[in-house]
Amino acid sequence: MSIPNSSTERESVVSVPTPLQPRLTMADGIALLVGIVVGVGIFETPVLVAMNLATVSQVVLAWLLGGLLSLVGGLCFAELGAAYPHAGGVYHYLERTFGRRLAFLFGWARMTIIQSGSIVLLAFVFGDYCSQVWPLGAYGSSGYAAAAVAALTGCNILGVTPSRWVQAGLSGAKVLALLLVVLSGLRGGAPVAAAPPAPTTVNLGLAMIFVLFTYGGWNEAAYISAELRHVQRTMPRTLVWGIGLITALYLLVNWAYLRGLGLAGVAQSQAVAADLLRQTLGDSGAMVTSGIIALSALGAMQGTLITGARSNYALGQDFHFLRGLATWNRRYDSPVGALAVQGAICLALVGLATLTRKGFATMVDYTAPVFWLFMLLAGVTLIGLRWREPAWVRPFRVPLYPLTPLLFCATCAYLLYASLAYTGLGALVGVGVLAVGLPLSFLPKSS
Repeated sequence: MSIPNSSTERESVVSVPTPLQPRLTMADGIALLVGIVVGVGIFETPVLVAMNLATVSQVVLAWLLGGLLSLVGGLCFAELGAAYPHAGGVYHYLERTFGRRLAFLFGWARMTIIQSGSIVLLAFVFGDYCSQVWPLGAYGSSGYAAAAVAALTGCNILGVTPSRWVQAGLSGAKVLALLLVVLSGLRGGAPVAAAPPAPTTVNLGLAMIFVLFTYGGWNEAAYISAELRHVQRTMPRTLVWGIGLITALYLLVNWAYLRGLGLAGVAQSQAVAADLLRQTLGDSGAMVTSGIIALSALGAMQGTLITGARSNYALGQDFHFLRGLATWNRRYDSPVGALAVQGAICLALVGLATLTRKGFATMVDYTAPVFWLFMLLAGVTLIGLRWREPAWVRPFRVPLYPLTPLLFCATCAYLLYASLAYTGLGALVGVGVLAVGLPLSFLPKSS
């Protein structure tokens, strides 16, 4: 979209009505934000955070800092979403500020790295907790992950969603599992004395990558803000209360892990929630919790797979050389091409994660550098659009401008550095896949 040059042009653009109407209350916004952010990562990432920090105090401060930085990012995205309500989200902001090529690169990254990596992350959560119920050996988690990718992709190609009955109760299942963890922390005594000593080295950068991954989803405030009533008043309250509740919940869950297993016990766990429940409720409690978490991961994976395929379908419509993605099967009413390509990418990523023998952590490595690169660029778009379009109507303005977006950009830049400096093979592969998209961005769009 071209940027208007004169004040008259700006006013004419501003006056165009938006189809999005403010219908959501603050309570709706809080519920949506909490529902988006609180996923299944909290059952995996505490282990990775504990592995990179040396004391319980450092762990607590890391999770508090994650909540604060998430609030800063959410405020920046709230302004963008309220001023430029668009289904494309970051894609639209990048195209508006930097042009078509960078926007394509984001679409390419979403297809090959961000969305597909998220699907495989969830697949490994599913695999790790299924292995607690029914172990299949050293590569059991990978086998479960690959089977989940193949089965859900095949079902969606056929237009069938057999996990719909599970998905309806997924939010409740996650909340139930988290409550069981917290109650186990209350019931449990001191951690076992035979646990090995806690790690003596500290890698805050890597720990924060995993913390902020778990807080991921605050960027969806861009979409919530466009439909909130009295957005100037309710958006800050929605973000403060919503992220505050999430932070409190994450602190409670981590307290339960640390109280029940100790820092070293958490750091060495393969499935931390199951280990805690096994210690306090026995094997049956651990198996029930593992089953609930596995189902939650499967349902979240199904939703991510659906949305990923739809955005890939749209990318195929926009670019002729990717037209295979835009194949829609009318018989099954499904984007067959997008689903098939996405499934193949995901299976390849399961193979990569299996090769490194780190599963979930490798997928965080794979997605983190690219994700934080585009979050940094999104922060720059806020500053750039303020400068280029000063007359544009902004229903919500980020407080303490420009300090808040500058802090957000600095955070993203540090996490981009950390995700390259402290991670392994997965990060290099992710950057390499992004680089493949660079020459493709010069190919023409569909007419």
